[in-house]
Amino acid sequence: MPLILLIEDHQIIRDNTAQLLELAGYAVQTAENGELGVQLALATRPDLVICDIMMPVLDGYGVLQIFNQHPQLLGVPFIFLTAKTEQADRRRGMALGADDYLSKPFDKADLLSAVSGRLSRFQQLKPEPSLSGEQLNKFLDEAQQVGDLASLSRDRKAHLLRKKQDIYLEGDESTRLYFVQSGRVKTVKTTAGGKELIVGLHGPGEFFGYLPLLQNTPHRDSAIAVDESELLYIPKEDFTALLLRNPDVGQQFVRLLAGQVSGQAELLLAMAYNSIRRRVADTLVQLHEQAGEANNSAIQLTRDDMAAMVGTAPESLSRTLNEFKHDGFIELTPNTIRVLEPEKLRRARW
Repeated sequence: MPLILLIEDHQIIRDNTAQLLELAGYAVQTAENGELGVQLALATRPDLVICDIMMPVLDGYGVLQIFNQHPQLLGVPFIFLTAKTEQADRRRGMALGADDYLSKPFDKADLLSAVSGRLSRFQQLKPEPSLSGEQLNKFLDEAQQVGDLASLSRDRKAHLLRKKQDIYLEGDESTRLYFVQSGRVKTVKTTAGGKELIVGLHGPGEFFGYLPLLQNTPHRDSAIAVDESELLYIPKEDFTALLLRNPDVGQQFVRLLAGQVSGQAELLLAMAYNSIRRRVADTLVQLHEQAGEANNSAIQLTRDDMAAMVGTAPESLSRTLNEFKHDGFIELTPNTIRVLEPEKLRRARW
């Protein structure tokens, strides 16, 4: 049952709207101001937010900005519900990233239609969980049976790559899809002057190398093993068969890839417009969350690779890391970085 967070300071409107949503089959949490709404969202991530604009303590614009900035809340569909009808307010809400905008008094059918439409759209774009190598093989076996794909390759042995080994180079013909079973792989763009920009860092359970297969073009980046890694190869013919010969299998596979495409676009946008301090902080938080409990949450990445992820010179990266160390946000050793205060680091990035 989808969970909707309703943030509205007017009690009668709040109660009536919550009742309408519950009758439509949704679970509803309510908050009378923006600050309480954010606290509820952090405690339990909602599937959708309906939020008034003009509220005490924290207005709707402030709530949306927090959702856009906090990794735990990023990507939650957001509908503004407000009595303000000026076009400038509507433009401001949409510019901040609101997904829809309903003016009070609203029609019940319009509200339910907006909620249903947004939930459906974001569910379709939601990426599937990462796969293990065994799960991938199971998926391919099921795809072979469901899609009647007799030609689907059964030779899926893992390929061992040494650290820093090239997997493919920019301009190479794209002949297969890659799946990371263990280790890490970076995908890199190189400038005419020889500088690297890391456009993707792929760990266990992730695919890469699929965009040129979809576009039928050579590789537009290079892939290099960051660690000793094991990869599974899916030939281009099998990938094409999965996508084209059975619509259900193709849709399942495309949903699996959609989240990675979206994430790469957000990364490139951040590199283009955010400050170095923010980009370094974002990268540290991202790598800290990827590390999890492994290696005691220590980030093991060379300074050159991290600078290439951030899109800056190693000297600029080192200065920013030292600032964060001085502030007590991180711990530095010659080979690792450990994030000590991820929440403070998120706030400090501004």
